[in-house]
Amino acid sequence: MGLCAARPCERIMSQNLPKIALFIDGANFYSTAKTVGFDVDYRKLLNEFGSCGQLIRAYYYTAMVEDQEYSSIRPLVDWLDYNGYTVVTKPSKEYVDGATGRRKFKGNMDVELTIQALAMAERADHTYLFS
Repeated sequence: MGLCAARPCERIMSQNLPKIALFIDGANFYSTAKTVGFDVDYRKLLNEFGSCGQLIRAYYYTAMVEDQEYSSIRPLVDWLDYNGYTVVTKPSKEYVDGATGRRKFKGNMDVELTIQALAMAERADHTYLFS
């Protein structure tokens, strides 16, 4: 049963389908999916929400490590960008963890996501946040 299967008649009878916006915090969503042990099918995610109304935008936010010849996130970011997502990236910041002395990267996208969600609020009937 799909996400919208509970209300098929309401969707068919409505001339004005609800406008839907998706906001995905890439790092948090990936971490959550990994923790609970499942892979996300981003194509099915778009199709499912697209069947619920007019999908006006699907954003994917992630930080990228600059100056790396290869980034493990690059193939996903390229695929998402090519397949209907609006990908928002920014350079991650490098720091040394004081407790462990290990080099780490941080790329908080909360502000960018929040600002865009507020900007889209008047155009979307339903907003979904994946984190």
